[in-house]
Amino acid sequence: MTHKITLIRGDGVGPELAEATRRCIEATGVKIDWDIMDAGANVMDKEGTPLPIKVLESIKKNKVALKAPITTPIGTGFRSVNVALRKELGLYSCLRPCKSYPGVRSKFDDIDIVVVRENTEDLYAGIEFDIDKSETKELISFLSEKTGKKIQPDSAISIKPISAKASERIARFAFDYAKKNGRKKVTAVAKANIMKFSDGLFYKECQKVAKEYPEIEYNEVLVDNMCIQMVQYPENYDVLVMPNLYGDIISDLGAGLVGGPGLAPGANISDEYAVFEATHGSAPQFAGQNKLNPTAMILSAVMMLNHIGETKAAKILENATAEVIAEGKNVTFDLKDNPTDPSAVGTSQMADAIIEKIKSNI
Repeated sequence: MTHKITLIRGDGVGPELAEATRRCIEATGVKIDWDIMDAGANVMDKEGTPLPIKVLESIKKNKVALKAPITTPIGTGFRSVNVALRKELGLYSCLRPCKSYPGVRSKFDDIDIVVVRENTEDLYAGIEFDIDKSETKELISFLSEKTGKKIQPDSAISIKPISAKASERIARFAFDYAKKNGRKKVTAVAKANIMKFSDGLFYKECQKVAKEYPEIEYNEVLVDNMCIQMVQYPENYDVLVMPNLYGDIISDLGAGLVGGPGLAPGANISDEYAVFEATHGSAPQFAGQNKLNPTAMILSAVMMLNHIGETKAAKILENATAEVIAEGKNVTFDLKDNPTDPSAVGTSQMADAIIEKIKSNI
């Protein structure tokens, strides 16, 4: 079977990472017909936008995309190309595995946590009111009257919507993921002791869904305590589900536990579409230098292969990547014990080493 998949090459170091990842995927023997697309700063002059409509059309047609990092140009009207993709495609779930691999410099070696982040609501919904605007003053007056609580007149305000529908949907995604992947526990993370209505509603919807999955343990942890728990007792946690802002913070904390953003894969998924991507930036200062670690994008490709049913190839690719990292020979500078180690290899050379491992494991 041949899979039709959109490959977004991105900008900065994106094209180098995309090519390295594409070669590793193809080495597994999976047949993919790539629909290659460009987005980001590199297409601004030609397209007039960092997110051309043809990119969205390609993803809608193919249902699955693999995306390299993208820079959001300043002054284009886009808050973020990534956010725009999520909004246009209804990608309501952000999936961020945080997994330890032997050979990575880290204070931890036993992390295996998956963060499930709601993508559409919370403070990231972008409902904001700027300081000294007439509508802001009206809102301040309204809120002060209705709540009896004083808001300083020189305030900017952000609105935090949390709905029952979106909370139930992301909770169900987390439990379905846990069940499908043999996970034993789902932990809901919020701050319901302070935000009793919004975060309280999130917990209530998670509790309702949890009752439908009696085989999976369920508990709740406040977000500030969750930060402590992840550092002190990461072995106690499995799948974490949470609203948007907390998910952004906790997933980066998880990435830090396993060695940094260069080891952090990710996916944004809806009921219809899925976009797999490295979670780090495009690092334009390193563009064309064949220098940066391709692991995050390669592990995102592992997630993609599992998503399209190519589970054997996914395991082969993950194992080959893990073997190269563990050996510590053909790895980029950030994976060396000493980042100035002259034996560090480039992006494409690390991909070559992974491909050799793949060939030996097939």
